[in-house]
Amino acid sequence: MKLYNISLQSLRRRKSRTIFLIFGLLLAVASFVTLYVVSENVNKNVAENLDEFGANMLITPKSDGLNLSYGGVAITGVTIENSSLSYNDIAKIKSIKNKDNLRIIAPKLFNSIKVQYLDGIGEINVVAAGVNFKDEVRLKKWWRVIGNYPSQENEILMGSEASKLLEMKLNQKTSLNGEEFLVSGILEETGSQDDGLIFLDLKKSQELFNKKNELSLIEIAARCYDCPIEEIVRQTSSKLPGAKVTAIKQTIESKMTAIHRFEHFSLGISAVILVISLLIVFTNVNASVNERTKEIGIFMSVGFRRWHIIKIILLEVLIASFSAGVIGFFIGIAGAKIITPILSMDDSITINFSYSLLLLSAGMAVTAGLLASVLPALKAARLDPTVAFRSL
Repeated sequence: MKLYNISLQSLRRRKSRTIFLIFGLLLAVASFVTLYVVSENVNKNVAENLDEFGANMLITPKSDGLNLSYGGVAITGVTIENSSLSYNDIAKIKSIKNKDNLRIIAPKLFNSIKVQYLDGIGEINVVAAGVNFKDEVRLKKWWRVIGNYPSQENEILMGSEASKLLEMKLNQKTSLNGEEFLVSGILEETGSQDDGLIFLDLKKSQELFNKKNELSLIEIAARCYDCPIEEIVRQTSSKLPGAKVTAIKQTIESKMTAIHRFEHFSLGISAVILVISLLIVFTNVNASVNERTKEIGIFMSVGFRRWHIIKIILLEVLIASFSAGVIGFFIGIAGAKIITPILSMDDSITINFSYSLLLLSAGMAVTAGLLASVLPALKAARLDPTVAFRSL
């Protein structure tokens, strides 16, 4: 009789121990697969959502103009009256090698203008920001507006401080550079520079101030799950030699920290469960060896050598471990399909079958099982034959 047949028959005879052995490893594999798949998909989802909560790259002209603090960052080279960036530069940015990492591109044009008070007596200098509202709203999801976002060229959005300073209210009209505009919305206080700005359509702003295709700066939100941000900066700089490309590193680091914390938590839980499973396997195999003194004595009496005994025990564990790895993989995938939509709050996420993860699961189970059973197998092989024979 071949050794693997002996191992199979032993597993069949000791069904309860076999089930317990498989369960111990199955628990570790299923937990690992579930946490790995959930972590991977949730992290990607979180990274994509975080990328919409502010820019992590700024592109400004290289010049000796005025300094402007925007997004909490001091930006040099931005002038209110001049601009060396153009709308055509956006197409250049979209042509870089890592263009797929660029999630949102939000160009802006700033102009200093004088706006009259409601009573018509006196005027004040304010900054008008020309923006693409579709991109700006995606970039700044924390914005809350009283009224509506501008949908027409002759509509504007007032920052909270600007509206108080000018005593402007919703649906009132005001004149900008000699042209009449309707206040369609008032931005609720954000605590940022946006509170003091007047927002209008970018193309209308270029036309109103005779700055066709000109831009003051470009904000970019890049995906940062596997974000090669320095490489993106280098590629963008090569496309725009006349511009200064800056990565807002603190923004990137905060995003990556939030993402990696969940990964580390998942790895920690998986490691704890794996250690518990190793102890279960060790205890199970060691108890099995203690119960099989008579069987081992019979094997030795018919000429089995020590390495035969070791091989029989390790084959039993190998078969059980491989089964646990495969079954645990499918249970883990099923668990991930249930948990991922709950944690990400996104039902559109799909969990794809991964052959590499299946092989990893089976390999992990087999490796863990064999490692935990080496000592009990050596113990069985070192059993004194005379002691074994007495049990016959």
